[in-house]
Amino acid sequence: MKKIVLIWLLFPVLFTSCVSKQKYAELEEKYYTNRSKLADMEEENDSLKSRLLQLETQSGKIMADYKRLKQEYETLKQLYASTEKAYKNLQASYEALSQKSSTALEAQSIKTRELIRQLEEKEKRLAKERELLEKMQEELAERSARINELEQLIAEKDALLNRVKESLNASLDEFKEQGLQVHMKNGKLYVSMQNKLLFDSGSWKLRSQGTHAITKIAKVLAENPDIEIMIEGHTDNVPYRGNQYIEDNWDLSVKRATTVVRQLLKNKHIDPKRLIAAGRSKYHPVAPNDTPENRAKNRRIEVILTPNMDKIQKLLEK
Repeated sequence: MKKIVLIWLLFPVLFTSCVSKQKYAELEEKYYTNRSKLADMEEENDSLKSRLLQLETQSGKIMADYKRLKQEYETLKQLYASTEKAYKNLQASYEALSQKSSTALEAQSIKTRELIRQLEEKEKRLAKERELLEKMQEELAERSARINELEQLIAEKDALLNRVKESLNASLDEFKEQGLQVHMKNGKLYVSMQNKLLFDSGSWKLRSQGTHAITKIAKVLAENPDIEIMIEGHTDNVPYRGNQYIEDNWDLSVKRATTVVRQLLKNKHIDPKRLIAAGRSKYHPVAPNDTPENRAKNRRIEVILTPNMDKIQKLLEK
């Protein structure tokens, strides 16, 4: 992956007593842009899995055709041998009958010429089948090579995520009892942090422990530049009743996500182009919102890590 060093220092947004309509519109535009990018990434991931399945299906069909053609080739080869033997027998008979009457000789000559014609046609057919078989072998070898390369890239992607997972687990062990989890799901690596570690109730300002945890995450991400980063904010189903700067849980989830993004960018080795901030409000809970404990689980920030898929995409485009 080409590394583009573009470091922007993002200053926290200090709200005054009232947010202007223009500022609100900018936040709203960022929200819809980030939601669209997320949908595109999920669609791209599904498309890549579908393309891999198609390649494996096509490879299986080519192998089946190859086996069928090989069997036909062997059958034609045996038929050719038997026909050639018959031809030699007829040739011997022809020589024996050449001393008989001209009528019998002519009839035998016609049979012999017909057999020769049939033999020549079978030789041509056999040559075409051999050519097609060689072409199928070449195509099968090419597709097998592409599938092997694709499988290798996917294995490298999984190995990268596993290495990052080990690094995060080692760095964040002290926060595990405060609602932090690191786990794999659907080919992605998730760092899930409950809001009790990061924010006070109704606030989008990081607590000192939350700042410490995000700083450690940023250090691992800075050491792995081939990882794309999405920050998702989640809430429970309790309506937000804060101040005039935030309207509802949508706003709060997005604001908390952007707060985490800005903290990550304090590490100057993280390219802002790798980051996406998104808010999902109350609509993606991990537990029913029926107890205080479950609602606490749903109030969370998820750092979703995905390897850069450019190499895999270029291979599929071939």
